[in-house]
Amino acid sequence: MSDIDQSMKKIVSLCLALLLLSAVLTSCMGITGKETITVWAAENVVEFTRQSCDRFLEENPDLAEQFQITVVAMSEGETASQMQTDVEAGADVYAFAQDQLGRLIRAGALSPLGGTYRVQAEQENDPGAVSAATVGDTMYAYPLTADNGYMMYYDTSVIKDPTSLTAILSDADTAGKKFYMDIRNGWYIVSFFFGAGCHYTTEANEEGNIVRVDCDFNSANGLKALKAMIATARHSGFQQSTDFASQFNPTGGKAAAAVSGPWDAVTIRSFLGDHYGVAPLPYMDFTGDPAQMSTWSGYKLMGVNPTQSEEAVKASHRLAAYLTSGAVQLERYLAAGWGPANIAAKASDEVQNDKALTALQIQMATSPSQPQCSNNFWTKLGALGSDVDAGTYDSYTDAQLQAVLDDLTEYLKNDVVS
Repeated sequence: MSDIDQSMKKIVSLCLALLLLSAVLTSCMGITGKETITVWAAENVVEFTRQSCDRFLEENPDLAEQFQITVVAMSEGETASQMQTDVEAGADVYAFAQDQLGRLIRAGALSPLGGTYRVQAEQENDPGAVSAATVGDTMYAYPLTADNGYMMYYDTSVIKDPTSLTAILSDADTAGKKFYMDIRNGWYIVSFFFGAGCHYTTEANEEGNIVRVDCDFNSANGLKALKAMIATARHSGFQQSTDFASQFNPTGGKAAAAVSGPWDAVTIRSFLGDHYGVAPLPYMDFTGDPAQMSTWSGYKLMGVNPTQSEEAVKASHRLAAYLTSGAVQLERYLAAGWGPANIAAKASDEVQNDKALTALQIQMATSPSQPQCSNNFWTKLGALGSDVDAGTYDSYTDAQLQAVLDDLTEYLKNDVVS
C-alpha cells in the first residue's frame, strides 16, 4: 500500500471517529449542544408543565444558555418503579406520591433540599406536606399538592342524601344508575377499614426502609369493614370501575355517584352542570352503628435526581423550586384543578370556593396521614378487594372472614426490613 493510501486510510478513520464522538455528544447534550433536563409530569399536566418550564428558562437566561428542558408524561404512581429500574436513566426532576418516598431514598434517586430551598419550602407549605417530604432530619422533596385523597362526586338530581351509603346505593338503583368505586384497589378500600376505626401505620429508618408496622385490620372493626365492603359490592346499585369521570357523561354514562379525587373535578362538573355535587365520603350504615368512610390524607411531591452533573443538579433544584412555588401551584390549580400545598395558594379565593377541594379538605381533616407503604401492602389489599368484587366471600361465615383478616394482618405486620 502506498504512503498516499495509508494517509487516506488514517484520515477516513479519524473522520469516522469524529462522527462517532459527535453522535455521542449530540445524544447527551441534545441537538442544540445544551445539556438536557428531563421532567416527568402526569399526563394531564404535561402541557402546563412544558409551558411553565419555558417560562422558567425565559426568566433565567443564565440557565437557558446551558440547558434545555424536555417534559415527558409519567404517572406519579409509576415513578418509583421507573426510577428504581435505572436511576441514571430516569428523570432529572419528577413528581411522585408521598408513599413512594422510602423506595426513592433507597434507590438513591433524591437529592435532599438544603439552604434557602429547604427554608422556603418549610415556611411556605402545609406542615403535613413538609412532614410527608421529610425523613429524620432530611427533607428529600418539594411539596407539590395537598390533594392526594378522594371524596364523592354525585348527581344531585338522583342522590338525595349523600351522607348515607345505603341511601346512595338505593337511589342509584332506583334511577337505573350506579355508585362507582374501584373496590379492587387497596388505596380506595382502606376507606372502609379507617371508617370502621382501624389503623395502619409504619415507621421507617433513615434509609427509608419500613422497620415497623402497626395494623389492626383483623379487629372487630376490621370485620365490620370487610362485611360493609361485601354488602356494597353485592348491591345492585354498585359498579366496580377504574374510570369514574366518563361514567357521568350524559351520553352512555350511568353514574349517580362515584368515589374519586380532585383530578376528575373539571370533567365531572362539565357533565353534571347544575346537578354537580361533591361531598365527603358517606357513612357505612348497613348496621345500626354507622361510621363514616375515611381516606388517607396524602400529598404529591417533586424530587430531584442526584446522579446528574453537579451543574445540572443545581439547575434542577432551581427548576423544582420554581415548579412548586406558590404562584405556579395556583396556576396549576387553575389549569388542572390540582389542590395546592402552598399556604398562600390554598387561601386564595379560587381554591376556597372550589367545591371538590372543600369537600376533600373536610374529608382530610379527620383522615390519617398516608404512611410509607410497601408494594406488598398494595398487592395484598388489592387482592382482598378483587376477591370481594368477585364474590369470593359472599357465603363466608364471620369466622371464615375473620381468618381472612387474620392472615392479611399477620402478613402486613411482618412486611418489614429486619
